[in-house]
Amino acid sequence: MSHGIPSPPPTEEKEKIRLLIVDDIPETRENLKKLLFFESDIDVVSESATNGEEGIQMAVKWQPDIILMDINMPGVDGITASERISQQVPFAQIIMMSVQGEADYLRRSMLAGAREFLIKPFSSDELVSSIRRVYQLGTTRRQTLPVLPKIPTNAVSTPQVAEKIGKIITIFSSKGGVGCSSIAVNMAIALQQNASSKVVVVDASLQFGDIGVLLNLYASRTIADLPNTPGELDDEMINDVFLSHSSGIKALLAPPRPEDADGIKPEFLVDILERLKKMFDIVIVDTSNVLDERILGILDASDKIVVVTTPEIPSIKDAKLFFELAEAMDYQRDRIMFVLNKEDKRTSIRAEDIESNIKYKIEGQLPLDERVATTAVNQGIPYVLGNKNSRLSQATIALSNALLKSLTPSFEEVELPVRSNFFNR
Repeated sequence: MSHGIPSPPPTEEKEKIRLLIVDDIPETRENLKKLLFFESDIDVVSESATNGEEGIQMAVKWQPDIILMDINMPGVDGITASERISQQVPFAQIIMMSVQGEADYLRRSMLAGAREFLIKPFSSDELVSSIRRVYQLGTTRRQTLPVLPKIPTNAVSTPQVAEKIGKIITIFSSKGGVGCSSIAVNMAIALQQNASSKVVVVDASLQFGDIGVLLNLYASRTIADLPNTPGELDDEMINDVFLSHSSGIKALLAPPRPEDADGIKPEFLVDILERLKKMFDIVIVDTSNVLDERILGILDASDKIVVVTTPEIPSIKDAKLFFELAEAMDYQRDRIMFVLNKEDKRTSIRAEDIESNIKYKIEGQLPLDERVATTAVNQGIPYVLGNKNSRLSQATIALSNALLKSLTPSFEEVELPVRSNFFNR
């Protein structure tokens, strides 16, 4: 009879990140494999692809989570290969590599479906952190797909009460100064008051957020006060950092100083938003105009993206670039609402001209009213509260109702004293 020490129970093996390397230089492929050799959560499934065509074949064969793709290769280059892989292996997340860091390379890579851009040479830490970050974003995207629970064949069917899940509405513009923060604040209040909804506004413009100023709230507690480590965050902690506004909405403010934003990770922001969906009916997110991994993660998690432009050539040009990226990232058109802010009959650029140029329908127009908007900003009193009867307030309320109706078709619009032609689209 054996009296040996019993062996410990087997532990569940952690799921590994399956990675494919595509590069035409053998030394580069070998060095990348060596850099990742001691990472227990990363499994290099293949490093034999020497050009884009072989990369496509290997991606189809191995179905990797992450692909390290060189941008300049003979034959089929990394851009073309990424476009085809994004269609054939849609869950494979691509990290583009290049010795050149020009903006045009970055833009073309994103249009092709790449999720991150690494400039050679890069360190082991940069490589590993990029792989894990992009993998986490890919996991978040996959989790947004509906998964039906497995029901035992002998189970008795019992009625289930579905968990109430709110909607994430992100206000975004690829051009600064178009009024996104003001729209976010005023729409949040309009939705809270006119739809009897629980609403929170999140300032995800982490370096230079203005939501606190627009609501006249002192940033005594901000998103930077939350633990930025996976597994430590819970709903009670989030509740502790909310600030309440007199209108009834809650606010989660950006850090008080730009440098405090550096440590806030993309997956951390997405985790917060997913938790807020269970705590509120509507989550309004204000963003910066930079398409980095944090903003892309927020856009991926959003139920509706309100894209804002103004009747100015630079703003229209940047909006057009964003829509090109949105199509490359497979964002369905019904997830996007295109809004024209600062609409002015005196300008030569009309909404119809913008639609014709961008090929996207403008679904809402907010009139230019500098006096009302400036007074609201300087006083810290949103215009839907301080100047309810203005054209701008009425148009914002109508836009909020239209937005909510697009998300919840059963929503019955509240009767409002809206003047004619303020929200005519």
